[in-house]
Parts: sequence; structure tokens; C-alpha cells
Amino acid sequence: MELLDGNLELKEIQKLQGHTDRVWSLAWNPATAAADVPKVFASCSGDKTVRIWEESPSTRSWDCKAVLEETHTRTVRSCAWSPSGRLLATASFDATTAIWENVGGDFECVSTLEGHENEVKSVSWNASGSLLATCGRDKTVWIWEVMPGNEFECIQVLQGHTQDVKMVEWHPTMDILFSCSYDNTVKVWWSDDADGDWSCVQTLGESSNGHSSTVWSLAFNAKGDKLVTCSDDLTMKIWEADIVRMQSGDGYAPWNHLCTLSGYHDRTIFSVHWSREGIIASGAADDAVRLFVESKDGSMNGSSYQLLLKKEKAHDMDINSVQWCPGEKRLLASASDDGTIKIWELGTLP
Repeated sequence: MELLDGNLELKEIQKLQGHTDRVWSLAWNPATAAADVPKVFASCSGDKTVRIWEESPSTRSWDCKAVLEETHTRTVRSCAWSPSGRLLATASFDATTAIWENVGGDFECVSTLEGHENEVKSVSWNASGSLLATCGRDKTVWIWEVMPGNEFECIQVLQGHTQDVKMVEWHPTMDILFSCSYDNTVKVWWSDDADGDWSCVQTLGESSNGHSSTVWSLAFNAKGDKLVTCSDDLTMKIWEADIVRMQSGDGYAPWNHLCTLSGYHDRTIFSVHWSREGIIASGAADDAVRLFVESKDGSMNGSSYQLLLKKEKAHDMDINSVQWCPGEKRLLASASDDGTIKIWELGTLP
């Protein structure tokens, strides 16, 4: 399918109801990307619960398979699966991060990570599943080592942000950690050697073509050489780095601003996600979803991105999260303040 032939539609497959408050975040289970495994994702909400949703292979309809409750005492803000799909981490405003294990279809809370002073806003696993990062309103980022027997040990508390840290995200192939904050910056954390201390090696701020207001979310392309950030300043920014240099052990290579996408959303952009084939989805407080792709116009002045599709009124209220399914199909899930989750399929118009 040629992406830029203009005949695309984002078709609503199903609207999922069950949460009794706003839905903050979504995470597809990476193990379900295989063709013969039913697709599964988790959602978390202001109703203090996490829901596990599964697609029935025969009917292609989605059902809630489990409700994870009576563990968090306040809003569950973020959820993330370990790379194997065996563990689910959930971060809550109750200042804890819970670790759930799928034991024969039943989810059990096997560990509770405590240490943040107040609301935990985000949680992320590294590519190998050996490290977990959390961040919160206490302006800190914590790195936890995953130990045998579902034990988690905090190996470092990273300080540097001057405000609430909204999101943490590990690089898809390397142990480099990214955090974005209410202080309008993205910070890049890295350790020179396996046992060394983590430190901030770069701050993407307004002086380096960065955002002028809160940075809410970030995402990487499949290769990991590009990064997209989104902000309260109504823009999305694309950044690029020489990851080959970093992967070859030649030290840190900085991220450079490639381009800024502006004028597409007229309220805060809360979520961005990059599909495996290079489509960026954005979700915002204008209740709309936008899709973008890199332009192939061969211009000499570097990279540019263009709007592929816009879906106005995708939800009745703010869209907090957009997440592409890791499998072959072009499925996108969105979560909203309206308490619903929607599953969309990107396809060609009949």
C-alpha cells in the first residue's frame, strides 16, 4: 500500500467500555505480535484499575479478560509490559509501581516498588528487560535493576529535572534513558560502562530548538535513530542521532533537531507513537488523532514530515494515549478522558 496515495481511512473497529474514569495509558503486550497469538493490551485509569483486553481470533472482537484492582489506591497513570510480555508494570499516583505476573491467565501482584515521594507518572522497561525506569512529580527518575525472584533494586535516583517528570522511555536497542518534563525539556541519561553511574549527557531544551512548554511524550522509530517529542506548545519535534556510532562503542552521539511539525493540533498534544513502518500517530486535547509520514520529496534541506490523515472527534474528550499494535496489521489503540478506548485500523478506502 502506497502511504501517500491519499485513499486512506482510519476506521473505528471497536469502542471498549468498562473503565469508570478517564483512561490514561495503553500498552500492547509485545509477545502478542506473533501471528498465532491473540492480541492483548493493558489500559489504566483514574478509576484505580488496570484492564487487560484480548482479541478473540474467531470473532475479531475485543473483550476485557481481567481487571487488576484493589492494589493501587489512587489513579493508575502508566502501564508497560516487559519485553517477554510476562510482567506488567503499573505506575500510580499512590507513589508506588506495581509489578504483575501473568500466572496461567490470572494476574498476581508480585512486587511493589516504593520510593517516590508522591505521584509516579510513568514506567518503562529497557530492551532486555533487565532494567526498569520510573519517574514522578518529585522531579526524579529512578532506575531499578530486575533481580531474580521478582525482586527490584533501585540502583540510582537521577536528579536534574526542575519540575514534574511526565514520561520515561528507554531507547529500543540501547540502554539509554529519556525523560520528559513539565520543565519543558527532554533529558538523555546514559552510563559509560555496565557498572558505572548514570548521568545526564544531553538536555533537549528551548535553546537547542526544543519545546517552549511541557513535554508530554516521546517515541522512537523502529531503527532507533529518530525520536519524536510532543508538547503543550502544540508542536511535535523530530530528532536524529548517529546510533551506529553509539552501538559501536564510540561514545555518546548527540540528538539533533531535524524538524518541527506545527499547526496540526490546536490544543496540547499528549501522546505520540511511531509505528514499525514509520507512521507517527498523535493524540491531543482537541479530541483528534493525526497521522504523519516522512515526505519522500528528496529535498536537499534534510528531512520533512507531512500529514497523512486526520481524524477529528476521534473521542468525545481529550486523547491521552495513542499506541500502534506491534504486529503486522495497522491497528492503533487510543485512550481518552471520555473513559473509552478505541481500536482503529488504517486501511484503504473502498
